[in-house]
Amino acid sequence: MRVHNFSAGPAAIPLEILEQAQAELCDWQGSGMSVLEVSHRGKDFVACAAHAEELMRQVLGVPDNYRVLFLQGGATGQFAAVPMNLSDPGEVAAFLNTGQWSGKAIKAALAQGVEVQVVADEDASNYTTVPTPGSFTIDPGTRYLHYTPNETIGGVEFGYVPDPGDTVPLVADFSSSLLSEPLEVNRFGLIYAGAQKNMGPAGLTLVIVCDDLLGHARPETPDIFNYAKMAASDSMLNTPPTFGIYLLGLTLEWIIARGGLEAMAVRNRVKADLLYSAIDSSRLYHNPVAPDARSRMNVVFTLSDPDQGPGSGSGPGPDPDQELTDAFVAGAAEAGLVNLKGHRSVGGIRASLYNALELEDVEVLVTFMAEFEAAHC
Repeated sequence: MRVHNFSAGPAAIPLEILEQAQAELCDWQGSGMSVLEVSHRGKDFVACAAHAEELMRQVLGVPDNYRVLFLQGGATGQFAAVPMNLSDPGEVAAFLNTGQWSGKAIKAALAQGVEVQVVADEDASNYTTVPTPGSFTIDPGTRYLHYTPNETIGGVEFGYVPDPGDTVPLVADFSSSLLSEPLEVNRFGLIYAGAQKNMGPAGLTLVIVCDDLLGHARPETPDIFNYAKMAASDSMLNTPPTFGIYLLGLTLEWIIARGGLEAMAVRNRVKADLLYSAIDSSRLYHNPVAPDARSRMNVVFTLSDPDQGPGSGSGPGPDPDQELTDAFVAGAAEAGLVNLKGHRSVGGIRASLYNALELEDVEVLVTFMAEFEAAHC
């Protein structure tokens, strides 16, 4: 029996895609081989990769002057690859710090000798907010401005695209929100994302980079992280993550069949609104994130005994109750609601509502939440 999988990543994959991959697994396109077994340089797989790129360009509206790269190493690899490709040691890069993943990108840039300027840091709110538009300024000589549109751990999401000015490229780690809604790619110099949220299995990393930013990598940049070299080889300078590319193509076909990114945006908003409504109307559940910064992809909340008092002041509502939280996670698992435990660094509950999650999954969760609250309050 399929469970209701709220994993933050690797995340749920639509059942239709899994079933198609299963049907083709042993004999792909009549080759008598699995897609896992064919050469990445053979004409059939080269066509498969080209088809995935074509669909990505179609779905996301990628302009012709941008390269679509299929890489490896996840977003963590790109934390180092971005400064190696876009800056020299000692040059300035600006960052918006809204949580753990943007913090990791900052740390990696420092390790690459970049002069990091954190032009906005949401530490004062314990990273439950995003910077107000226009509240930060970027020096025109800055090599790039980096931000994380959706913080998977903290459940924080930008409701707008930051404006770095006319001369500074905007770089974004879209790992947990790419393909969840329409996006103006031409507002960015570079987009990168791990595939394991909305695009397929772990192992594939997508990079979309403007032609103007190619050819500036430091001499010591490894070839597999050199955007210009990977673009020149159609992402096949080394053996690419072939199964991930194949599943990305199936995922893009699935999105197109369901109305494209406009339809994904509507379904994702409906799911998130339903869950936030259940939290906000409850005495037991508490979401710490500012309403204008709440993530559609990763909904976080804590459980607190409403009769225990105002708490320590470390967050809204009473202090989180670990015994209630553990009971919630265990009871949810028995009801087929899995992977709801919050990230180990923050605790609580996290429900990830990526594209593959159906409204029915969220409805089952909300029903369980109501029943749990009735039994414990």
